[in-house]
Amino acid sequence: MAAPRAIPRNLAWTRAAMGAPLVLLLALFLVYPVGQLLLLSVYGDNGFTLAQYRQLFASSVYLDVLLITLKISLVTTLVCVITGYPIAYLISVVDKERKTTLLFWVLLSFWTSFLVRAFAWIVLLGRNGVINKLLISLGIISSPASLLYNFGSVLVGMVNALLPLAVLTMLAVMENIDRTLPRAAATLGARPGMAFWRIYFPLSLPGVAAAGIMVFVTAIGFFIVPALLGGRRETMITQLIIDQVQQTMNWGFAGAISVLLLFVVFIVFAAYDRLLGLSTMTGAAAPRNAAPSRSSGPLHKAGDALLTLLGAVSDRILRLLPSRRRDRNPDQAGMGLQAFVWIMLLIISAPTILMIPLSFGTGGLNWPPQGFTLHWYETVLSSPLWTQAMLRSLMVGLGTGLLAMLIGTPAAFLLVRSDIRGKAAWLAFILSPIVVPRMIIAVGLFYVFARMGLIGSAFGLILGHTVVAVPYVVMTMMAVLRNYDTRLDHAAQSLGARPFATLRYVTFPILGAGMMSSFLFAFATSFDELTIALFATGGLNATLPKQFWDEVTLQVSPAIAAVSTCLFVFMGLLIFVAERLRRRAAAR
Repeated sequence: MAAPRAIPRNLAWTRAAMGAPLVLLLALFLVYPVGQLLLLSVYGDNGFTLAQYRQLFASSVYLDVLLITLKISLVTTLVCVITGYPIAYLISVVDKERKTTLLFWVLLSFWTSFLVRAFAWIVLLGRNGVINKLLISLGIISSPASLLYNFGSVLVGMVNALLPLAVLTMLAVMENIDRTLPRAAATLGARPGMAFWRIYFPLSLPGVAAAGIMVFVTAIGFFIVPALLGGRRETMITQLIIDQVQQTMNWGFAGAISVLLLFVVFIVFAAYDRLLGLSTMTGAAAPRNAAPSRSSGPLHKAGDALLTLLGAVSDRILRLLPSRRRDRNPDQAGMGLQAFVWIMLLIISAPTILMIPLSFGTGGLNWPPQGFTLHWYETVLSSPLWTQAMLRSLMVGLGTGLLAMLIGTPAAFLLVRSDIRGKAAWLAFILSPIVVPRMIIAVGLFYVFARMGLIGSAFGLILGHTVVAVPYVVMTMMAVLRNYDTRLDHAAQSLGARPFATLRYVTFPILGAGMMSSFLFAFATSFDELTIALFATGGLNATLPKQFWDEVTLQVSPAIAAVSTCLFVFMGLLIFVAERLRRRAAAR
C-alpha cells in the first residue's frame, strides 16, 4: 500500500521544485512591491483614508491625462495592427531564405533600444533634420516646420517602437495556420480575395487580438517616447507617477494613480481572456469555452457580411490586374504587398540607420553630415561613465538571462508536460508582469528595494529585470515544447534511460535552440530596460539605458549618435549569432 503512494508524492515534490522558484520570485518582487504601493494609496499616517482618491478625481487634470493616455494607446494599437498584419502575413508565406531576411529586420527593430529610436526621431524631425531639409529642398515649404512635440510625433515614435511587437505576435499565430485551406477553397471555385477574407483572416484573428492587447498594454505604460517627442498636451499617466515619486515623494498619490491605471489594464485583459483565453498568448489554440458562440447572432451575421463584402471588393480589384497576377495562388504574396512591407521595414529602420553617418560627422547632429571624424567614438570610449554603464548593462543582462532561463524553463515544462489543477490561473499569474504596467512594477520595487538596501546594487537590478523578462522565457519555451516530439523521450526511457539522463542527453540538446532564444530574449529585455533602472540605480551605477536617458534629457551631444550606432551594431550581431545557433541546432 505504501509503494503506490510514493509515486504521487515524489511527483508532487518534483512539480513543486519546478514551479517554486518562479512563484517565489513573483511573490517577493512583484506581488509584494505592487501590493505595498497600492496599500499606500489607502493608508496614511492616521490609518485608512480615501483622501488620495478624492484628490485624484477632484481635479479634471488627472482624468484628462488618462483620456490622453487612452487615446494615444488606442490609436497606436490600431495603426500597429493594421500596418503590421501585411508584414506578418508576408513573412508567414515566403520561403525560408526570404523569411530569414525579413525577420532579421523586424527583430533588429524590435531589439534596438526604445531610447535610440526615440532619439533618432528627434534628429529626424528636428528643425534641421532630414525631413525638414528634404521638404525645403523640394520647395514644398520655405521654412522649417514644427514636426516635434505634438501628437503626430508621439504617434510616429510609438508606432515605430511597437510595430515590431505587433508583427511578431501575429506571426506566431499565422505560422500555425494550415496553408492548404485557402488552396482548397480555390479548388472549390473561391477567388483569391474571398479565400483570404473568408478562410485565412478568421483563423488569424487570435493573433490580431493578442497583438492588439500586447501593444495596448505596452503603450499605456510607456513614458520614453511621450517624454522625448511629446509636448505638454501629450503627457501620459506614467509621467505623473514619475513626478509624484521623484519630485514630491508622494507615495500615496502615486499609488492611487497606479490603481487607476491597473483598473484600465485589467478590464482590457479580462475582456481578452473572456473572448480568447490568456493561453493564446503562448501560441495555444483558443479554448472552446473562451467565448460564447452564437453562430446565428446579429454580430456573427454582420461579421460574415463584412468579410464577404471585403472578399468581393478584393476580387473586383484583382480583376483589374493582368491575368498572370490575377490567377496566382490565393495565399501567394503579390508585388504590391512586398513593396508595402519593404517600405514599412525601411521606415522603422531608417531613423536608427541615419544615426550612423551622423556619428562620424564633424557637424554635430545637423543633417546632412559634414566631414569625417572618430572623435565621438573616442569620447565615449574614454568616458568612465559610458564604459562603466556598458559593462554594468552586460553584467546585469547576462545575470538576468541566466536566472530567467533557469527559473522559466522548468515552469514551462510544468505547464506543458503536467496536468496540474488551475493551469489557466497559474498561466495568468506567470504572465502578470506583462499585465502590470512596467512603471508600477518599477515604483513598487523602488519602495521595497529602499527598505532592503538593494538600491544601486547589481543584484537588485538582476532581480527586477528577471521579473519582467521571465514571462517571455516561459512563453518562448512553452511554444517550443508544444512542437517537441515527446516520443523521443519515451523511446529513451524504454531503452532504460533514467529521467535525468533523458533530459540531459535527449531533451535539452534538442531544445537547445529554444533555450538559447529564451536566454537572448531575456538578455535583450534587460539590456534595453530603462524604467526599473531609472529607480533601482538610485542615481548611482547607471546602466547603459539610464546613462543614455541622462544624456538625452540633460545635454544633447553627438556622442549619443556614436552610442546609438554601437547599440545598433551590437543588436545586429546578437541576432546574427542567434540565427546561426538556430540553424546549427536545426541541422543536427
